[in-house]
Amino acid sequence: MRSFIIHMSSSTARRANADQLCKDLPNAELFEATNGRDPDQIADVSLHPGTLHKPHYPFDLRPAEIGVFQSHRRLWQKLVDEEIDLAIITEDDLRVDPDKIAQAIKMLRAIATPDHYIRIPVKQREVAAHTLAEQDGLSVILPKVIGLQCVCQMVGRNAAKRLLKATDQIDRPVDTFLQMHWITGQPIHAVLGSGNREVARDIGGSTIQTKPPFSDKLTREVKRAAYRAQLHLHPQRPPASSG
Repeated sequence: MRSFIIHMSSSTARRANADQLCKDLPNAELFEATNGRDPDQIADVSLHPGTLHKPHYPFDLRPAEIGVFQSHRRLWQKLVDEEIDLAIITEDDLRVDPDKIAQAIKMLRAIATPDHYIRIPVKQREVAAHTLAEQDGLSVILPKVIGLQCVCQMVGRNAAKRLLKATDQIDRPVDTFLQMHWITGQPIHAVLGSGNREVARDIGGSTIQTKPPFSDKLTREVKRAAYRAQLHLHPQRPPASSG
């Protein structure tokens, strides 16, 4: 099992946390993040407005979101090129409970295959369509609606190959795209109870989120709610063998 922490070397405020993740995760190393504001680093990214897939995505992609998407795509390519069957991929604003994450990884080793993409989220909001395993306060589920954020996940090589094929063009953030399992053909599972936390505010703030004017915020919330309602029309369903 290898681990990769996406980190931009110029983000000095985040370096200490990234280094701690290297200590807390198995066989971990830093992976240089793509800078979405550098035209040379995203020259090969085929960008589109949010109309490639339905539901249409109602917001413009921000440079940071483009960089995050490309960082994950480059890691997926690494898994394929180096024939890495399974890897933990995290962003550098993750903080883990070393004992709980070790327990979660041990549990996943018995379940995960190169075909799996398993989120280990910081927010415990997903509702199970199917439960694969439960142990010591941890549960591995197939959520009805896939949650947002890519702060921490276990990714298999075959899943990475599948996602690369589906993302030769992008029109929305990576976490939003991953919710579209009917487009990617990739089921997304999740581990609940891992104790993972997001600590962006403690280490320099988010690299993506900005504070829009109040009127813009209201408009965005209305559009976001309408978009989420459409996602609920496409729930993940348990495999037929599970009943």
